[in-house]
Amino acid sequence: MSEQDNEDAKRASGYHTGDVASVMSVDAVSREAEKIAAEGPSIDELNALANNAPFVSIDGLRAGYGRMEILHDLTLKVGQGQSLCLIGPNGAGKSTILHSIFGFTNIFGGTVSIGVSGQQRDVTALSSSEKLKSAGIAYILQDNSVFPDMTVEENLLMGGYLQDTPDLAKEKAEKVFEKYSRLAERRSKPARVLSGGERRLLEISRALIMEPEVLLVDEPSIGLEPRFIDMVFEILDDLQKAEGKTIIMVEQNAKKGLEFADIGYVLVNGSLALAGKGDELLENPEVGRLFLGG
Repeated sequence: MSEQDNEDAKRASGYHTGDVASVMSVDAVSREAEKIAAEGPSIDELNALANNAPFVSIDGLRAGYGRMEILHDLTLKVGQGQSLCLIGPNGAGKSTILHSIFGFTNIFGGTVSIGVSGQQRDVTALSSSEKLKSAGIAYILQDNSVFPDMTVEENLLMGGYLQDTPDLAKEKAEKVFEKYSRLAERRSKPARVLSGGERRLLEISRALIMEPEVLLVDEPSIGLEPRFIDMVFEILDDLQKAEGKTIIMVEQNAKKGLEFADIGYVLVNGSLALAGKGDELLENPEVGRLFLGG
């Protein structure tokens, strides 16, 4: 590590936990990550990770907020029923990818497409409502997105506001209650009485009312106790494995995210630095040193 990096480590809190004197700052992590990823993965490598059958494709995406470009010529490929975890230092552009897929950013160039080869649909310019209703993409916000004074059932029904009729939204909500007894037992209770894990379950379930094919999940473990973190990842695993959902997530707990995901991407300064199978990135010593606290 350079003299500057050592000074950064002493001055700042870092990407992962540890003694203040030993943790690398975000800037230091970014510099070190850039060194191990001079060119980034090729499109062929990304397609191979998606089993050469990408279902969600981002090609040459340049996006950001206002006039500020955060993502630079970004490419992303994930197959139907696969899970992809995005890791990297704060400010690397991870959540901006989710925002761009769902329509929360300004797109300066590139495309976002959904569908298998030969049936891909360019959804770049669709509104968020159109992406949810007609393109099968749902966005699960970070913590505290439930309405605390509304009942659990009312929160669920809010997820079906784009359904053609209220009765259809109620029908989908009943399916959720059948699947998750924790929520069914509390359907008439205000959401504020739920535990942290139950609130996250409600947030995920609310997104399921529109029966999306793609789930964009932003920081599923944030603010949760370890026992609830395990519960939430078990729920996501069931949605992927049993229901065939395609999951793209941002997860600050890089170890937990890579343990869960089929594919891992490392983002640095708005660009893709590394990509690989989740378990392979867990074994990568440089990824471990920079992002896993080891």
